Amino acid sequence: MDLLVLLGSFTILCLVGMPVAYALGLGAILAALFTDLPLEAVMLKVSDGTDDFALLAIPFFILAGGIMAEGGMAERLVNLAKIFVGWIRGGLALVNILASAFFGCISGSSVADTASIGSVMIPQMIREGYPRLFAVNVTVSGSLQPLLIPPSHNAVIYSLAAGGSVSIADLFLAGAIPGFLLGLSLMVLVLVIARRNNYPKGEVIPLRRSLKIVVEAFWGLLTVLIILGGILGGIFTPTESAAVACIYSFCVTMFIYRDYKWSELHILVGRVVRTVGMVMLMIGFSVAFGYMMALMQVPQRAAEFFLAVADNKYTLLLLINVVLLVLGTFMDLAPMLLICTPIFLPIVKQFGVDPVHFGIIMILNLGIGLLTPPVGPTLAVGCAIGKVSMEAVSKSIMVFYIPMLVVLALVTYVPALTLWLPSVLK
Repeated sequence: MDLLVLLGSFTILCLVGMPVAYALGLGAILAALFTDLPLEAVMLKVSDGTDDFALLAIPFFILAGGIMAEGGMAERLVNLAKIFVGWIRGGLALVNILASAFFGCISGSSVADTASIGSVMIPQMIREGYPRLFAVNVTVSGSLQPLLIPPSHNAVIYSLAAGGSVSIADLFLAGAIPGFLLGLSLMVLVLVIARRNNYPKGEVIPLRRSLKIVVEAFWGLLTVLIILGGILGGIFTPTESAAVACIYSFCVTMFIYRDYKWSELHILVGRVVRTVGMVMLMIGFSVAFGYMMALMQVPQRAAEFFLAVADNKYTLLLLINVVLLVLGTFMDLAPMLLICTPIFLPIVKQFGVDPVHFGIIMILNLGIGLLTPPVGPTLAVGCAIGKVSMEAVSKSIMVFYIPMLVVLALVTYVPALTLWLPSVLK
């Protein structure tokens, strides 16, 4: 009955439209009241969940991505991508995906990527004769890359959910090859569709202009080299690297690019503070919710169930992937990581699955849920920019799920795709 109160209240609150973070917190409080647990214990867990030095990386990375996005970095990355693939048939669609990969190296957010790259690319693609639905589908599908490509703040959240036992630096490196595979598979699909539908080609950019574009985009992309180089070189920790990236992006935007007005800086900071506040509330309430689940022995019961139905790690990973794909359609990525990691991670460890490997599986799997109705926050942003209904996009995007699911299967059953790079660079 206590478990029914916890999960039932959370489900009902979500169904009536309450934000997920508040539903988690209120569900934990109701369950504590039902079990006569002192509310102080729940509040202490909320406080403990946000009192972690590693979490400082999240606001710094969000602020760095916001500064770069507002400072015209998205348009410069689009121009850089045009040099490499803009001249191919369906080139603007390829530019969209490649620019998302470039921008993902700065933002680490699927929604931010869709908002920044989409606002530049969707209108361009429509003007050049691409179908509106196709432009939106390409944009939202390409925005999954930032979830994997370092630096991804979702890796920080997974590390926190795993109790801090998983290295953030290893997670950053582990996501690089899967992110590359995802972008490549989407490009192959776009090339096939573009050739079949005879979509337009772009123009070859002259050498002099190309050099100018590369120089302008280089300052932004240098952020990634600073972050990864500093971490791998032992100069600073992942959390400190986020602070360095924030300072560097501010200097590049305000003193080199100079496309952003000083008078508007406080507006950007205000938006970032609201976003960070939402994330921290989500983390704190998720930890309290997870604490109540632990008291009710949910992880142990889940482990008993999966151990009873799966006799090897391949079957186990298949079952977990199916469960996460379904749950990801109803909840956002961050709360799912915080809730499901403490449940599933101990189980997969018993089957010899590496925690870093499993983290990338979870992030990619739940990232697909960001594009899936009925919630689909990334899908909703893309629809708003493209001025199309979610119902229309939901039907036309089905073919784009094929490369995503193929890459998910490869990442799940070929551990070397995630573990090779961290092992080499460590």
